[in-house]
Amino acid sequence: MAVGHWTLDDISWQRFDPEKVDPELLKLVKAAGMVEYNGGVYADYLCNVFPDDAEFQQAAKVWAREEVQHGEALGRWATLADPDFDFGACFERFREGYQIPVDAAASVRGSRSGELVARCIVEVGTSSFYASMASMTDEPVLREICRKIAADELRHYKLFYNHLNRYLERERIGRWRRIGVALGRIGESEDDELAYAYYAANGDGAPYDRKRYGTAYLHRVYACYQPAHVQRAVSMIFKAAGLNPQSRLSSLVSRLAFAMLRLRSRRAVAA
Repeated sequence: MAVGHWTLDDISWQRFDPEKVDPELLKLVKAAGMVEYNGGVYADYLCNVFPDDAEFQQAAKVWAREEVQHGEALGRWATLADPDFDFGACFERFREGYQIPVDAAASVRGSRSGELVARCIVEVGTSSFYASMASMTDEPVLREICRKIAADELRHYKLFYNHLNRYLERERIGRWRRIGVALGRIGESEDDELAYAYYAANGDGAPYDRKRYGTAYLHRVYACYQPAHVQRAVSMIFKAAGLNPQSRLSSLVSRLAFAMLRLRSRRAVAA
């Protein structure tokens, strides 16, 4: 991990207040812990995509260790909130049911620059998600954990963005291509990974149903966001895509995105 990075011992676990645990947020924390704890798998994939870049490989390995620690922190909190929650068993269920092709020899985004754009988009999503959850919860330990993770994810965005600029000097992929990768990765936020993580952590024994568990996860996530979180996320996405993050277009898109989140949240609840 980065020099001076926080550890689990830095969390004020003694401040945990079971009376302030929100059962709906608890479900999200359990699922998020699955995805974060799986960070090592993505580091393997990235090292395969960048086999001749020792600098990036080292950065990816540090990033992955911090992601795994996020999962450990979220899992520990979830166990405090629900002593019957078995993080290890749920994670094994998640790993068995959802796998990514870590042995890929090239980026699924078509270029290394495209891969780094996609990584930036992921960090935008996670940073805004944890910032949103921190503002939603009254439980002091969860709020502390989420703020620390949100700060880490923002730093990870900057890490991938800096490497993106380095690769753009070589590959020079166009702005439209960057926009296409960004939009594609945003669309993948509704893929099997998050739905299956929610199922693995919160399933009631019924068979996996992507639509059911994806809807259950997303409506709870969408309900967390406030306009400021969406505006910041859109600005970061614009920057990664090569667009002006301070433009009127960015402001318009952020308002439309927030309205869409609210609409989809209501539809998910109805479903």
